[in-house]
Amino acid sequence: MSLRKLFAVVPALMVALFLGAPPAKADPVHTGHIEVELVSQEAGVAPGSTVYVALSQKIQSGWHTYWRNPGDAGDATRIVWTLPAGWTAGDIVWPTPEKSRVGPLLDFAYTGDVLLPVPISVPANAQVGSVVTLKAAAAFLVCEQVCVPEDAVVTLTLPVVAGMPGTDPKWGAKVAETLAKAPKPAGLKAVFQLQGSVLKLAVTGAPLKGADVSGAFFYPYSGKAIEHPPEQAIERGPEGLTLSLTPGYDFTQAEQKPTELSGVLALNGVAYEVTATPGTIPAEAGGLGAPPAAPAKARGTANSADGGASLGLPLAVAFAFLGGLILNLMPCVFPILSLKAASLTAHAHDAGKTRVQGLAFLVGVVVTFLALAGLLIAVRAGGAAVGWGFQLQSPAVVAGLALLMLLVALNMSGVFEVGASVQNAASGAGASGDGVAGSFLTGALAVLVAAPCTAPFMAGALGYALTQPPLLSLAVFLGLALGFAAPFVLLAFIPGLLGRLPRPGPWMDVLKKGLAFPMYATAAWLAWVFSQQTGPIPLAMIFAAAVLIAFAAWLYGLAQARGALGKSQVAPLVIALVSLAGVIALVWVAARGEPQVTPIHDERPPASSAAGPGLAAAAWSPEKVKALQAQGKVVMVDFTADWCVTCKVNEGTALKGQRLVDAFKAHDAVLLRADWTKRDATIAAALAEHGRAGVPLYLVYPKGSGEPVVLPQLLTEGLVIEAIEKAAKG
Repeated sequence: MSLRKLFAVVPALMVALFLGAPPAKADPVHTGHIEVELVSQEAGVAPGSTVYVALSQKIQSGWHTYWRNPGDAGDATRIVWTLPAGWTAGDIVWPTPEKSRVGPLLDFAYTGDVLLPVPISVPANAQVGSVVTLKAAAAFLVCEQVCVPEDAVVTLTLPVVAGMPGTDPKWGAKVAETLAKAPKPAGLKAVFQLQGSVLKLAVTGAPLKGADVSGAFFYPYSGKAIEHPPEQAIERGPEGLTLSLTPGYDFTQAEQKPTELSGVLALNGVAYEVTATPGTIPAEAGGLGAPPAAPAKARGTANSADGGASLGLPLAVAFAFLGGLILNLMPCVFPILSLKAASLTAHAHDAGKTRVQGLAFLVGVVVTFLALAGLLIAVRAGGAAVGWGFQLQSPAVVAGLALLMLLVALNMSGVFEVGASVQNAASGAGASGDGVAGSFLTGALAVLVAAPCTAPFMAGALGYALTQPPLLSLAVFLGLALGFAAPFVLLAFIPGLLGRLPRPGPWMDVLKKGLAFPMYATAAWLAWVFSQQTGPIPLAMIFAAAVLIAFAAWLYGLAQARGALGKSQVAPLVIALVSLAGVIALVWVAARGEPQVTPIHDERPPASSAAGPGLAAAAWSPEKVKALQAQGKVVMVDFTADWCVTCKVNEGTALKGQRLVDAFKAHDAVLLRADWTKRDATIAAALAEHGRAGVPLYLVYPKGSGEPVVLPQLLTEGLVIEAIEKAAKG
């Protein structure tokens, strides 16, 4: 061996024998919101080998960067390498990302400390004993409420050694762990099939056989393959699972449809690379229904019936029946009591007609409950994150109900009469005479307006129902409907109770007109809810529609007052019909809302909203709860909606008062509000996590860490103060 070669080899051998490879050298770069550094799995490199070098990102708290497919907004990290001659860099090994819901958008992001490994191929002729410098120019988009493009040029020096180099003492294990957890092929077979407006993705194979697939999620490599925000409904099978996805541009608008669908299937901390091809969904990928909901978290003072995940069908139906009974006592139902009262007094002294009306009311309640439940199940199966009360999250539905309540109130005030109207049950007048249709519609309206709120026992039953196959879910909703209708039906079949009322007479007309005012109040409340969902300009349109519909009802009443409809009444009726057509047009335009710019991040306003004198509620987010707990604060979360009357009653009583303000200050407590007036997938997921399908829901988190205590749906100031005091003790 020549002297030159000896001097080249001996130092490397001495280092390998006694010290291992000399440490790799790199200096971190601060870009503003990220500390960036190049790190290596190995302390050195050997000729002809492959070494994994990772781009390390230490991301500022509250900020995030993006995966290879950033989702609905953002941009993936890019790396441009400058390497010695003959050295080559492969593709980034992307770790499984996190889901980041931002208003109506869903992004795929990274937070905290992230490593992006890249395989670097070392040429066989690399000179042993030399030191090489690897340089990478990295560009990334880092976001919080705003997004900032940042970049950095980072370098790493590595020695070239003979034989196997040692693991880098600082970064070796971390890079190895990242590589071990990164998604990899696992022999899974994947098939996709477009079924109408749903894209079915079936994945089967040994790793999924008997596995817990709850929480499974498919991250597509293509940003146009699917719509990201909708929930991905899961159906279990003996050999795997089937996901229901919402097809994106590639499947709905592109001229050439995809011949494969590639991405990452993640579930319970494990992730697999899958590539699906077109085909028929195999039977072994489904048939076992949706995964059971995760076990309910510790509830502390919560009602044991509130957690629905562990209920069996008989207990869930029983709880649903009890919840339906209690729902009649909830503030949600108060606006509709006038319709019930009017129906009860119509035939109080005619046992036969009273029973018929009771049964008609029962049918109206059951049909409407099951129709809403069926629609809810279908929408959720299609991937939308909706819960109980979803009908009042639609501005068009709220506008329609507001105007319908106005019509009912005008009818009760005597402006016009409809033979088979809702009010016919109270007036006793009309073509049908028995008020069967009126009682049916009374039951339907009661469900539409009152049922979106939840009552004790009802919450757990609904949480169970929405995790079960459709038939079992409908059985639970049937129990809820029977409980809700039971008091009215029992009164109808017990004439002795109604017999205490005075005989029919002029007092009934006075009562009918007096009970119209709660209906006017309901119409006004729904108009306010509509304004919260859309804005002032659509609200003005609703007011215009209300004037038109009142004008049309008045003209129709004039025609009725003149006797049988004839030629002289044609003009008023034509004007009435034109007015109604104008109403429909105004409602359609108003329900579309004001044009708004869709923000990249959370569309809920960060400004606090007053919950009482001196007590303010900040906008809720899961991250905010964790941050406040880490700061040693007690956190109360109020899941509410403007259309939930029970929520508003609690806000105006239990969550308002100086004693409560003093308790929050004394125990360093914070109130957060999750507003579900509009659809919000993050809130829907949080409700489902606690076995709920609707609001209200009240959580109190202890300081530091720990699971929340769930409070009852009906609050008192003392109950809230007691919960805050207990949470402050840890």
